[in-house]
Amino acid sequence: MFFSICSKLVRKKYVLSCFRDALVRHTSLITQLVAQDQRVCIHFINILFGLLCNVEDGNVTDLCIEVLIQLVTQLKQEQTVHCLLDACHRELCSMPSMRGSPATLTLLGKLVDTIPALADKLVMEHGGLMEHLLRGLVYPNEGVQASVCYLYGKLYSSHIAAEMLSGHFREKLCPLFLSTMEGAQTKELQINCLGLLRQLLKYDLFVSMIMNKSALAETAQSVEGPPGETSLPLVLKKFLLSRDETLQVASAHCITAVLVHSPVKHAPAFIHADIPEFLFEHLSSSSEVLIWSIYNCLILLAEEPLFFSKCHTVYGIEAVVRSLQGSLKLTNTELHKQGLLLLAEILTRQPEEIRLFTSSAMCGDASRALQEAVSSPVLEVAAEAVKAASAFLRKDHQSAPPVQYQALRALLEAMLSRCSEFSQTPLNRRSLGSRDSEKAILRRGKFLLSTLEGFRNACRLAVEFQGEPIAQENPFTAPSASAEKEDTLEDFSEFLLSACDSLCIPMVMRHLEQATHPALMEVFLSILHSLFIIVPHMKKKFSKKLAASSFIRLTLELKARFCSGSSHSALNQVCSSFLYCMCLNLLSAPEKTRSLSQEELSAVSELLQHGLPQISSRSPESVAFLSDRQYVEGTARQRQYCILLLFYLAYIHEDRFVSEAELFVALQGFLLSLQDQGEHPPPVVFRASIYLIAICQDKDSALDEAVVSAIRKFLEGISDLHLVYTHHPLLLRFFLLYPELMSRFGHRILELWFFWEESSCEELDDVPSAGLPTLPASLAALFQMLRSSPSILLILLDLVYSSPVDTARKVLMSLRTFLRRNEDVQVDGLIRGHFLLILQHLLVEHGASPSGASGNLPLLLSLLSLVQLRNKSEQELDSMAMKLLHQAAAVLLSTTALIELLEKMLALTWTEMGSPTWAEASSPRTALLCSAWLLTASFSAQQHSGSLQVHQTLSVELDQLLKALSFPKKKPALLSAAILRFLRTALQQNFSSALVALVPSGSQPLPAPEDNILAPLGTSQVLALVIGLQNLLVQKDPLLSQGCVGCLEALLDYVYARSPDLALHVASQPWNRFLLFTLLDAGENSFLRSEILRLMTLFVRYNSSSVLSHEEVGHVLQVAALADLSTLSNTTRRALRDFFLQVQSMGLLIDHGTTQTLQASLESLSLSAFSDHQPPQDMLYPFLRLGALAWARLPKL
Repeated sequence: MFFSICSKLVRKKYVLSCFRDALVRHTSLITQLVAQDQRVCIHFINILFGLLCNVEDGNVTDLCIEVLIQLVTQLKQEQTVHCLLDACHRELCSMPSMRGSPATLTLLGKLVDTIPALADKLVMEHGGLMEHLLRGLVYPNEGVQASVCYLYGKLYSSHIAAEMLSGHFREKLCPLFLSTMEGAQTKELQINCLGLLRQLLKYDLFVSMIMNKSALAETAQSVEGPPGETSLPLVLKKFLLSRDETLQVASAHCITAVLVHSPVKHAPAFIHADIPEFLFEHLSSSSEVLIWSIYNCLILLAEEPLFFSKCHTVYGIEAVVRSLQGSLKLTNTELHKQGLLLLAEILTRQPEEIRLFTSSAMCGDASRALQEAVSSPVLEVAAEAVKAASAFLRKDHQSAPPVQYQALRALLEAMLSRCSEFSQTPLNRRSLGSRDSEKAILRRGKFLLSTLEGFRNACRLAVEFQGEPIAQENPFTAPSASAEKEDTLEDFSEFLLSACDSLCIPMVMRHLEQATHPALMEVFLSILHSLFIIVPHMKKKFSKKLAASSFIRLTLELKARFCSGSSHSALNQVCSSFLYCMCLNLLSAPEKTRSLSQEELSAVSELLQHGLPQISSRSPESVAFLSDRQYVEGTARQRQYCILLLFYLAYIHEDRFVSEAELFVALQGFLLSLQDQGEHPPPVVFRASIYLIAICQDKDSALDEAVVSAIRKFLEGISDLHLVYTHHPLLLRFFLLYPELMSRFGHRILELWFFWEESSCEELDDVPSAGLPTLPASLAALFQMLRSSPSILLILLDLVYSSPVDTARKVLMSLRTFLRRNEDVQVDGLIRGHFLLILQHLLVEHGASPSGASGNLPLLLSLLSLVQLRNKSEQELDSMAMKLLHQAAAVLLSTTALIELLEKMLALTWTEMGSPTWAEASSPRTALLCSAWLLTASFSAQQHSGSLQVHQTLSVELDQLLKALSFPKKKPALLSAAILRFLRTALQQNFSSALVALVPSGSQPLPAPEDNILAPLGTSQVLALVIGLQNLLVQKDPLLSQGCVGCLEALLDYVYARSPDLALHVASQPWNRFLLFTLLDAGENSFLRSEILRLMTLFVRYNSSSVLSHEEVGHVLQVAALADLSTLSNTTRRALRDFFLQVQSMGLLIDHGTTQTLQASLESLSLSAFSDHQPPQDMLYPFLRLGALAWARLPKL
């Protein structure tokens, strides 16, 4: 019988299998055959259902369910479905127990799964079915319970059915279901319970019911007594603890499903059940699905503060970081995003008082993980990483010593690099529509905003660490050179400034070309503001760069666009704070003007602090506001002051974003308004006003007289112009343009201009006229003013005299360059007349110590020399020149310190004779000594001729002087010539100068009686001197030769006046003839040189026929008569004329034809060649420039 039953079962199974295959392959044909007769169809279904209910073989049962589902589905007949539902209901009602119900319940569940609308019908039309389900749920068979849970899950998947079954769940199903799930042992029941739970947790009502039951259960468990209700968190915790990954994933999903409804409401129950601890433990799993599910759970749990106060994050952060490091090696970008989102939530919500990272190593691991994530090529992942990194940059997260500044720097570099790469990716606007293009720009803006928020947090971190000595010194850093250099707060702060300068600012500027977002600009400006604090030693330089990059304009435009009224108050505050700090930095380290005092800075600080938040108008409106002539109240006036300071600082740094013409008009109205209301603006505000009005004034426009008068009154109320001066050529032009201002303030303005002027004419001073280099713009502007108004030169002359030495030297160099480059400007008479007044003022006002009144006297005299010799065609000294020379000499002679210095300089000649550099003519010492001797000679000559008053006598050792000329081998020719010039002057004055006293050196023997007549010279000294002069002449140096002949002339004149015999004896020495022929060379007409002609004139004068015979004199005259005298220099022609006149006076002219020819030739030449006046090179002027400037630089001896 058993085999018979088995045989029938096999046949039935086979038939079912064949019918299923036929139904699958020939669906329409089979369906048509079955549907031809409704009764047959229903009968066939009843047969299949009966087989399902009576067969216990699982395979046959599954086959029956599959065929029934396919058949009902394909027939699409409501009657057929109702028939099957009714049959199922009857079957359940007829069962004495639920032992055989799984097949029927599974069929119902699959029917509802296939036809979702059946769930509502089952609940509405077969309400009694729920009682059978409850029976099955308490039936002690987990297979039956699993089938019940399966059907319940399908019913609760329908929203309508779930709503209708809510009362059923509250009253009957909830505790029974929780108890069943808690006691489930088989995986089938566990899975179906979790499946039903997932459906229930979709509805907030059921979540509240379940969690309330769980709360009651936890309360009951905390009280001693028998166990009561079942707690869902504990049940899910059990599933988490299982080793089945499917159950773990399902449990995590259920926890998430509960928390989604209200994390704050439901999270505490799971936290008290220690669910987070086990979630963190499972992050080490290799299952991506499980890790992703746990990430979701933890993200929701992190919304509850209890999650942190229980220190779950402190214990779990290491697991999160390691899990993130592992997941980043995978390709699952969703997993990357969720992990980063979790880390960001933890980093953001972690309370500051609970340190998250207990070790610096753990903090470093997190930093490296974030750095790797930020560099992800997937934009969404990088975006989440940037947000997490922003939360990571918090003081309490970085406070575990030592602070890893290098790791932080690497993280920031990665963030900025990724953002820069993204922002520079070109947008293909052709392939993208306008909307897509806008979305792409918006996406870039969001990424940039997140990056800037992270950078701002880094800046905030640096600011907070400034008050932490441990964070500054980082004492726990391993000792190494690189660590000492890079792992410090100072280096990190400088990196922030550099990164902002090179990356942040360019990125924001590029983005501004496409869109402007208030939130982004708020973060950006707060970064710039914080950098002033982070790197205080660079704040002034940084402010200047920002101002030069139009950041004043940018900030004002932002305020005007977004901050009108009360909108975007946070942005307005940030903009105002940024402008406030930048303006104070710029005013503390001004360009080309003085720094403000602490008192002024405090006043400006208060002014800006109150006024900047009130400014939210566009530039044209601000300009119009400045020009308001109506009565201006105090608050409005403060706003005007702030606007002026902003415009001023912008213009100073070449950011001229306001129409100059409109601003020029507005400033006039502003100044007149101040005058009308009797107000006096602070000096810094007036400085801004006067600078702007000078810059904005067009060349063709001019101020009204009322405005000029107002400006003058304001200036007169200021103690010193340096309080309102800003260095600029246009400001100088402004003051010099209006006579009313120039007459009152021109001197001080020019002095300030030269004080601040950096361009120098030093390098241009010695450049030849041809090919002059281009002048600096500022000097070119000054020279243009001097050409248009030469009277300004008189102010400059006063500056050379009265200004500090450095300023005076700048003025001098500028004047020299101007006079050399502008020879067509006829100002010599004007300048020389003013020079004369200055020198007379020195003598009258300061008497015997004019040098004490001005340390710039050498500079003044140097300029006087240039002016006198400016016109090279004029070789004679006119009356003005003579007056100037007289006054200059008088001033210098009355300077006692100068005379004392001269005496010391002359004495150096004897002490320097043994120096190795003595023979070097180019030596600075030699040049200075030459100047001293020449200047002393000139002083002596001027004093003697003008009978000038002398306050100090200058002593020179006569023996040392003669010795220096008698043994000249080691002296430079220039120095010998200078000494000769001095000795010649002394001889011409018969050693009777009131200035110079020639004294003997040491103990000298008594002079012979015959020497008294030559005193202070002796006969032997005269002869030795003559020999020395002859030796110098033999050297044939042109400069020395002229000096020797001149000195020899003066010596013979001096001796002849006292001892004619000795003079004739000296002039008639045979050696003189040898000397004369030695000086002559083999060239034709070689005697037509000034020194030879003067020497021959000397011999003729003293009738030295043994040296130069009458025939030789006649020969010289014959040759001279035939020569082209126009080719000779003036000096040579003058010497020839003197020779001719001397010969004529001696009666030695024999050939009258030669005489007439030579006389006619000489008379035909320019009379200037025969002037009786001394040539300029013998006067004072050539030595003023060489000597006076050298003394001005020489240190005191």
